[in-house]
Amino acid sequence: MSEIRLDYSAPRGSMKIMHAVNNAPAGSTVRRAMNNYEAFRVAGIPYMRNHDASFYSGYCGEHAVDVHRIFRNFDADECDPASYDFEMTDRYVKSVADVGGETFYRLGSAIEHDKKEGTFPPKDFGKWARICEHIIRHYNEGWADGYHYGLTYWEIWNEPDCRNADGSNPCWQGTDEQFVELYLTAHRHLKACFPHLKIGGPAFCSTWNDAYNKKLFSAMKAAGLKPDFFSFHGYRNNPRTFHDDGEKAYAVMKEYGWEADTELILNEWNYVRGWLGDDYVYSIRTIKGLKGSSFIAGTMAVGQDSRLTMMMYYDARPCGWNGMFDTTFLTPLKGYYPFYMYNQLYRMGTEVTAETDDDTLYVTAAKTAKTAKGEGKAGFMATYYTDNDTAPAKEVTLSLSGLTAGDKCVSYYLLDEQNDMTLYRTERVTADNFTVTLNFGLYSTWFVKIEEQ
Repeated sequence: MSEIRLDYSAPRGSMKIMHAVNNAPAGSTVRRAMNNYEAFRVAGIPYMRNHDASFYSGYCGEHAVDVHRIFRNFDADECDPASYDFEMTDRYVKSVADVGGETFYRLGSAIEHDKKEGTFPPKDFGKWARICEHIIRHYNEGWADGYHYGLTYWEIWNEPDCRNADGSNPCWQGTDEQFVELYLTAHRHLKACFPHLKIGGPAFCSTWNDAYNKKLFSAMKAAGLKPDFFSFHGYRNNPRTFHDDGEKAYAVMKEYGWEADTELILNEWNYVRGWLGDDYVYSIRTIKGLKGSSFIAGTMAVGQDSRLTMMMYYDARPCGWNGMFDTTFLTPLKGYYPFYMYNQLYRMGTEVTAETDDDTLYVTAAKTAKTAKGEGKAGFMATYYTDNDTAPAKEVTLSLSGLTAGDKCVSYYLLDEQNDMTLYRTERVTADNFTVTLNFGLYSTWFVKIEEQ
């Protein structure tokens, strides 16, 4: 029988942001009842990256977010508010704030698989940087009838190293050397204008593109610059590989002496078995179902125990990559519930030791300090994931120790094919440790909350 051991007397540090996403809530809050604003709010999504927002008409499509969509005539005066069209992006950023989140702003363009408009090198790198400066001033300093959102993260570009199967690049039409020059120009200018903000990137396709890493980061080092965050992406079918990504990213930063204070942000991730043919179709189907939700829960648990600072799921935009919400009615799918579960642990604040002898079990656990009323909370999320769809169900013994003695209510919630984080049972416990056996169906996830009475 497999075992999970939780020790609430052994803190491991703070819970991290593993439940951020790409893109914002969708639907109308005025004309129709179909929207997912409240679901976003309840799940406590803290950051929403705005990459690929222009693909969705509900975000105003080609009028929103991307630099070339806001500043449509590159020959215009970048210091003149009349040169900018902020209207639709304003709506997008407001929708994020309305559900309690913050926009993680990608400066650049959505991926362009067909017609190329925004992924060409700008005619003037310095001017492009000044355009980005004014976008920041609009959202943080009120410029051009703007706002004071205080957006923290500003990411320069997306996947300059991307390659299609035919060798073409859907994200950058210039040379590697041109991208390095653009990045350095923008980073230097924006950091000089906004030393208090986090400027970084470049949202590499992966952490292991050593040649591109070296080109960019060695040039930054020589120029006396450093990224506030290093962002990169990963699409896998094994959650544990994301731990390796954190190690590789840390090693890259350490090579340049930046490991102490550069955040490591995996800001696109999801399940992918393969990018072509039947494997790709299988991947998209998996994202929409219970297996996809288990992959989400497992990846969050791995990320929490890795060197990663933050993870951002791709994608919460209504599309094939969205395992959180039905794309027609915007109601929660199975993949929504791990975000809600993880947020409960994140709000508790302190991660505690969670161990298992079974590499198909993924678990993360947390606790909160007692309140003035003498109450405290603890909990954990555990899922059974493997890429083998015929793996049998299993019984798992959970041993919990280090709890506060006294009367406690233990609530068990189940996510499986029949249950959407349904309250399965409750029990009273008075001891500071106890053992329980839970049945895990393949891809099921348990969330357990312990509340002092």
